[in-house]
Amino acid sequence: MDYQNILTRREKGVGVAQFNRPKALNALNREMMGEVIHALEQFDADPDVGCLIVTGDERAFAAGADIKEMVQARPVDMLNNPFIDYWDRLLRIGKPVVAAVSGFALGGGCEFAMACDMIVASDSAQFGQPEINLGVMPGAGGTQRLTRAVGKALAMEMVLNDRRLSADEAARFGLINKVVPVETYLQEAIDFASQIAARAPVAVRMAKEAVNAAFEMPLNAALAHERRLFYMLFSTGDQKEGMQAFVDKRRAEWRGE
Repeated sequence: MDYQNILTRREKGVGVAQFNRPKALNALNREMMGEVIHALEQFDADPDVGCLIVTGDERAFAAGADIKEMVQARPVDMLNNPFIDYWDRLLRIGKPVVAAVSGFALGGGCEFAMACDMIVASDSAQFGQPEINLGVMPGAGGTQRLTRAVGKALAMEMVLNDRRLSADEAARFGLINKVVPVETYLQEAIDFASQIAARAPVAVRMAKEAVNAAFEMPLNAALAHERRLFYMLFSTGDQKEGMQAFVDKRRAEWRGE
């Protein structure tokens, strides 16, 4: 597909999708969202890709949704607009997705990063949900994922009073995985993702599913789901290879089956 609003590449078993609307600080519009989700779905289906990255540029991961598309919208317009549905498609990606964030990750940009599985942030990153300044509120998961990540009190402050988090604060409150220098943030994210990509592919997908179940199910149901996935992995060749390699004291050779 010939993308107009994103850039893509593969490196070290990692598929990278990069927002590319720098003049608009990578504001998320329908066209760019459609392209980035399409690219991620293509990477998800590629057996040579084991982990995915979404990124922007040094100035902005994404400074929010493109407000010009929403100014005159009615409720029925928003209902019929597939824009927020793209977040649901992101959640259906089976392989791990890492957000590599630098600069602004605000509004929909923050929501998109939080919908990824992990976040690597540059020391210039800034996270926030400033929708209240526009007379609305987060609508693509901001009130829910932010609260689960940082707790009720801080989420309330961010959503109701436009509190922004620096990268160091985001790490301290558990919103992101690590903070790295802005000069190397993308390469460090690729190195981080490549370590995951080098692990047993089926086990990685099932482990991701199990961790996410902790946020979707009561504890007893989630534990039962985890156990089923654990047992299921004993039907894979990678389980036999991984355990035999451990016994033989050699490096396992994963085949993803």
